[in-house]
Amino acid sequence: MTKKQSSDQRVSVLVVEDEESFVDALTVGLGREGFDVTIARDGQLAMTSFAEGHFDVVLLDLMLPKVSGLDVCRAIRSQSSVPIIVVSAKGEEVDMVLMLEIGADDYVTKPYRLRELVARIRAVLRRRHDFDELASDELITLGNIRMDIDARRLYVNDEEIKLRKKEFALLRLLLENPGRVLTREVLIDRVWGSDYVGDTKTLDVHIKRLRTLIEDEPKNPTHITTVRGVGYRYEVVKG
Repeated sequence: MTKKQSSDQRVSVLVVEDEESFVDALTVGLGREGFDVTIARDGQLAMTSFAEGHFDVVLLDLMLPKVSGLDVCRAIRSQSSVPIIVVSAKGEEVDMVLMLEIGADDYVTKPYRLRELVARIRAVLRRRHDFDELASDELITLGNIRMDIDARRLYVNDEEIKLRKKEFALLRLLLENPGRVLTREVLIDRVWGSDYVGDTKTLDVHIKRLRTLIEDEPKNPTHITTVRGVGYRYEVVKG
């Protein structure tokens, strides 16, 4: 493990990568961009490094020695909401969807351009900051759904449902606009930011997960409905 020394203002990045060429390029390239870089060359060292340090973002490869990137992601997400960007040669949709479902914030396929990777790092950090700035004493109640904005809690039939940050932001936006069709572009812009450059499948993954949490029949949703070719709408079910 190597670490570049810097001031408190520098963003600290944990790079979990075992390919030497990528390690060298990221250490130099991210350092030049003003990031404080820590390298972990296997999954076990990644979890140890994360537990012992403080990081603002994690760049995570999937194919790692000792402990897989999948298990590293699960371990980190179980204890922290730090942004995780998967950087992998595995570009299949199934891998992307799986990582997003277990808590990754973004997915970049190798080979990549350093400029794009830096843009994605800065984008997830901005979104994290913007969401942390949200504060309100608002309470939204629609049917059997109750959302406490200030406490960031969701209740379905008076049972608390745990949501990740972007899931909460996405559902909040839908609940604030009942019966209104929100385009995919609007949802991505409001939840992920206008500078988001990732795959739009991220939105679909989050919608799918929200349906499993709040719908009686997730495969036949009555609350979060799809308006084909346009976007999504939150329906207030009467009865």
